[in-house]
Amino acid sequence: MDVPRTPPRISRVHVAEVGACDACLRSGRQRVNVALALGAALPGAYLGFALLAGLPHPEPAPPMAALVFGLAVVGAAFVLSWAAELAALEISAGLAISVLALVAVLPEYAVDFVFAWRGGNAVQADGTCQQDGEDPCSLALANMTGANRLLIGIGWALVVLVAWVRLPRSSAVEVTFLALATLYSLTLPLKRTVTLVDLVVLVAIFVAYTLRIARAPPEAPNLVGPSAWLATLPARWRRATYLGFFAFAAVVILLSAEHFADGLVQTGQQLGISPFFLVQWLAPLASEAPELLVAGLYAWHLNTTSGLGALVSSKVNQWTLLVGTLPLVFTVASAGTGTGLPVGPGQREELLLTAAQSLFAIAVLVNLEISVREAAALSGLFLVQFALAVLVPGGAELVILAAAYLAGAVVLLLRARRLLGPLLRDGLRTPDPQLQDERRRTARARRPPTAGWAVARFPAASQPDRAAGPAGPWPSGVSRPGAAPPGRRAARAAGRAAR
Repeated sequence: MDVPRTPPRISRVHVAEVGACDACLRSGRQRVNVALALGAALPGAYLGFALLAGLPHPEPAPPMAALVFGLAVVGAAFVLSWAAELAALEISAGLAISVLALVAVLPEYAVDFVFAWRGGNAVQADGTCQQDGEDPCSLALANMTGANRLLIGIGWALVVLVAWVRLPRSSAVEVTFLALATLYSLTLPLKRTVTLVDLVVLVAIFVAYTLRIARAPPEAPNLVGPSAWLATLPARWRRATYLGFFAFAAVVILLSAEHFADGLVQTGQQLGISPFFLVQWLAPLASEAPELLVAGLYAWHLNTTSGLGALVSSKVNQWTLLVGTLPLVFTVASAGTGTGLPVGPGQREELLLTAAQSLFAIAVLVNLEISVREAAALSGLFLVQFALAVLVPGGAELVILAAAYLAGAVVLLLRARRLLGPLLRDGLRTPDPQLQDERRRTARARRPPTAGWAVARFPAASQPDRAAGPAGPWPSGVSRPGAAPPGRRAARAAGRAAR
C-alpha cells in the first residue's frame, strides 16, 4: 500500500484505541516533549558557539561540561529522529532508507569522528597516535565498540523482555547482511590497522543492504509521540518543521560533539576514571538514547516487532558504515601519512569481543525470534562485560568472554543449521513482494499507548489482524504480560510452516 505523500488529515490517522484523535495527536504533552528536547540542546549549543566565537561564557568544570554538552547531544538526537520520521513521508522509499540510515547514527558518528580526526592529526604531527597523554585512536574504537554492544545487550534485550518476539520473514534481510558484516569483522582483531580496504568492504556491504531494502514496496509508517502529532500539520508547516529540525540538530551536534568528547576525557583525568571507560560506556548512552527510548516505547505498547526490527537495522548501519568510515576520517586528518587507524592489543580484544557478541546475537536470530530466556542471556553477558570493565579493565578476561560468545554461537548455529539456507535465500534472493506479503499476513496489532505518546499508522484503513483470546482481542503472536513464551520446538515448527 502506498504511503501518502500529502499531509495526513487527523481523520486519516489511526490511533489505536486511544480515544479521540484530537485529544491524542494534539495533546499538550507532545508540545512539552518537543520543548524539552529543544531546551536540553540549547545550553550546550550556546556554550559551544560562545567558545567558537569568543563570546562571554561560563567556564564549567569538566564533569559539568560533559553533562551540558551530553544533554545537547541527546536533545539534538531526539530532534533528529523526529525530523527523519517526518521526512520519510515526503521522499521516495529508497531515498528515505538511505537518509534514515545515516541520520539515525549521526550523533554517534560525530563523537567517533572527533577522536578519529584527532588521531590523524597526531600521527601527522608526531608520527604516533598520542595527544596530551591520551590515545584518540583507541578512544574512537572504544566509542564504536561500546555503541555496538549497547544496542544488543540493552536495546535488543529491553524489547524482548517485555514479550516474546517473532520477527517477520522480511527481517531476514537485516539478519543476513548483519551476518556478512560480522563475519568480516572477525578479521579486524587480526590486524594492526583498520585500513581503506576495510572501508571498501564494509561500505560495499552497507550499499548492498541499502539497495536490497530499497526495492521493497513502501509501507504505512508507524509514527510515535511528537512525530505522530507533527505529521498532522499542513504540508507547508510540516516540511518547514522537519527541515528546521534537521538544521537545528546538525548545528547543535557540530557545536557540542567535540566539547562533549573533551568533557568526558577531562572528567576521567580529574576523577581518576579511565577516559577509555567513560567514552566506551557513557558516551554511547547519550548518542543512542533516542533509539533506545523509541524501541522501549514500541515494546511497552507490545509492538515488539517494530522495536526490535529498528534496532537490528541500526546495528547493521553501525557495524558497516560507521566502522568503515573511521579509517577514511583518520586518513584525511593525517593527510595520507597514516597507513590506517591503529589497533593496539587492547583494542584488538575489544573488537574481538564486539564481533563475538554480534555473532552470538545473529545465532539467536537465525529463526527470526528471540525468547525471554535468550534476551536475558544477551543482557546478562552484557552486564558481565560492564563488570569486567569496572573491575579488571582489559586483559585475558575479555578474550575468555569472547570465546564464550563464540562457543554459544557455534552451538546455536549447529542446532539451527537447517534454517541457515532459507534465511540466506530470503535475505539475498527472495523477491521483496513475497517477503512483504508474508509480513502483512503476520502483522501484529498494537497495544493502546498511554495518553502522553501517540502511535499513528497511515492510512487508517490499514488495520493489523487481531486474534481473539479468552479475555478478548490480543495481538496475534505476542504473549500477554506474565504469560509464558511459546516453546522453542513449537516456535520452530511455526517458523518452518511459515516458510
